[in-house]
Parts: sequence; structure tokens; C-alpha cells
Amino acid sequence: MTALSDHAVPENPGWLYRAEAWLDDKGKGAWIAAMILGFIFFWPVGLAFLAYMIWSKRMFSKSCSRRKSWHSHMSAMKPSGNSAFDAYKSDTIARLEREQQDFEAFMRRLRDAKDKAEFDQFMDERARENNDDAENGDRA
Repeated sequence: MTALSDHAVPENPGWLYRAEAWLDDKGKGAWIAAMILGFIFFWPVGLAFLAYMIWSKRMFSKSCSRRKSWHSHMSAMKPSGNSAFDAYKSDTIARLEREQQDFEAFMRRLRDAKDKAEFDQFMDERARENNDDAENGDRA
């Protein structure tokens, strides 16, 4: 099963599916408010909301609306019908991907250089300490 088919909308959605979609559209705050109201009016309902939020990973995710964000990313990849704009968009995306790869390579080289400099400094200090210990040992 793919990520796209995990959240397919059923042909005849029931009231539970519609309620879940409505809460997802409103965000995590709506889920928390529904859980609190469930605890206030009838504690098993609040407990059921809490269990569902933990089980479906809505409690700890950044956003409840995974469906909406996935569709917005997918719509950016669809062709617009205007060939000039589609060519411009694909060139821009390719350029941005190259720039991202170049930047990541630069950051990797920068981290490697920093690590090497720190290691060289450590080895120099260690060699200096060994020389100091050897000179002090010769005098004693």
C-alpha cells in the first residue's frame, strides 16, 4: 500500500470520516478541544479521543492535516498546460535541486574541515603535553 492510497477518500464517507476530516482541517487544536470536551461531558469519550490521537500519531506530529499538505505538494508537480511555464518551472526546480546539492556538499566540506582542524589541534596539544612530560621527566 502506498502513501497516496492510505488516505483515499471513500465513495460514500460516513459521519466518522467526515468528522475526522473536519477536525483535520481545523488542526491539532480542534482535536485537543474535542478531547477535552469529551472528558468534560463523558470521560470515556475523552479517553477514546486521546487513544485515537496517540494511535494515529496526531498528538505528536507537527500537523494533523497530512492529506492537505500531501496534495499541495503533488499539485506543484502537475503540468499547468502552458508549455512555456512548465519548461520554466522544470528548469527552476532543476536549478534549485543543483543549488541544494552544491550547498549540502559545501556544508559537508566545511564540517570535514572543521573536524580536521579540531583533530589537528588536539594532536598538537597532545604532542606538546608529551614533550613537556618528557622534558620534565628528564630533569627529575
